[in-house]
Amino acid sequence: MAERQTQEIPSKFPEFVPSNSDSRFPSNGRLEDYFRGLGNPGFKKRGHGLGSRSWVKIDQNGNSKILELDKATVMRHCSLPSRDLRLLDPMFIYPSSILGREKAIVVNLEMIRCIITADEVILMNSLDASVVHYVSELCKRLQANKDQADDLPFEFKALELALELTCMSLDAQAKELEMEIYPVLDELASSISTLNLEHVRRLKGHLLALTQRVQKVCDEIEHLMDDDGDMAEMYLTEKKQRKEAYANNEQYDQTTFFTASRVGSKSAPVSPVGSCIGVQKLQRAFSSISSSKLGSLGSSSNSEENIDQLEMLLEAYFVFIDNTLNKLLSLKEYIDDTEDFITIKLGNVQNQLIKFELLLTGATFVATVFAVVTAVFGMNFEATIFDVPSAFNWVLIISGILCGSLYFSFLLYVRHKKILSV
Repeated sequence: MAERQTQEIPSKFPEFVPSNSDSRFPSNGRLEDYFRGLGNPGFKKRGHGLGSRSWVKIDQNGNSKILELDKATVMRHCSLPSRDLRLLDPMFIYPSSILGREKAIVVNLEMIRCIITADEVILMNSLDASVVHYVSELCKRLQANKDQADDLPFEFKALELALELTCMSLDAQAKELEMEIYPVLDELASSISTLNLEHVRRLKGHLLALTQRVQKVCDEIEHLMDDDGDMAEMYLTEKKQRKEAYANNEQYDQTTFFTASRVGSKSAPVSPVGSCIGVQKLQRAFSSISSSKLGSLGSSSNSEENIDQLEMLLEAYFVFIDNTLNKLLSLKEYIDDTEDFITIKLGNVQNQLIKFELLLTGATFVATVFAVVTAVFGMNFEATIFDVPSAFNWVLIISGILCGSLYFSFLLYVRHKKILSV
């Protein structure tokens, strides 16, 4: 008789707090005892309790319970490798990912890191606002929809809430950054200063980091939508029902086989050799029937996999997060356009300075020529021109006219060569 490989969580775990949401803190009202018991921030330190940490378990009815479990127990219960549990460790930073496993879905979306099975959601106990909001909102939704017919399986309800909170959080951050960046860019375009440039540089760094996070979530959802096998792997409730139905059929076939063998043995006496041969034939027939049923079950499950439900769910949040990504990319383009405008503006100012410097250089050259003439006549030598009192005035006038003509010729040359627009 084949044995089921499902391993259940032990029925009794040491609990920190009762399941009621109002009794999460000690009855004596001292928050210090609570934080000392759970650790900061909300989970036990490494090395204490043989690696045990505080976990929050939420069942299908929306009841939450705080348990103290070690990684080995969680790995055995959810059939997960140790590398998947590292994604849930808040002490490490990993990119967003959604992994479908045999008995669980490992979700790592920003601060929401949890393990979703067909019956429960397990996540590390933490005082982070995102985790607290996820736990309270999931319990509220499950309790509200307890008596209502819903086609969405439990695992997809938990996954949908994680996607919803993550997308809404990223979109809110994008809107906040957008409201902060636009005024700063407008001010920078009108008045270029070091303070404004530093402010824009800091905001651009935040924008790039947020864009990378949103891009990772968008790529992860798109990757799931493109892989039908990964989406089919996430139908945990359906896979559990198939296994239970197959186990019941297998148990029924075994019971029928043993009943038939007992009836056959009582109906007529046979030789031991003949009975052994008959039993072996029945066993071979039973094994062939079981294998054929298992093969037909697997083939039918593969052929009848309906992933439209999960695909539509992922598509809705893909559109949402893609809109947020486009908003951030548009904001980045606006920053790039502002930078180009500032570059053009600074280039124009630089060109004006170069023009002024060129004109000033030409004027300096002409003044130098005039100064040379005056220096020559200022030397101590004998000349008949000094006998005429008004001769020096004519020298100055003629020198000024020549220098002015020289400078005017310089301007005409510059304009002819289109160096300056004068």
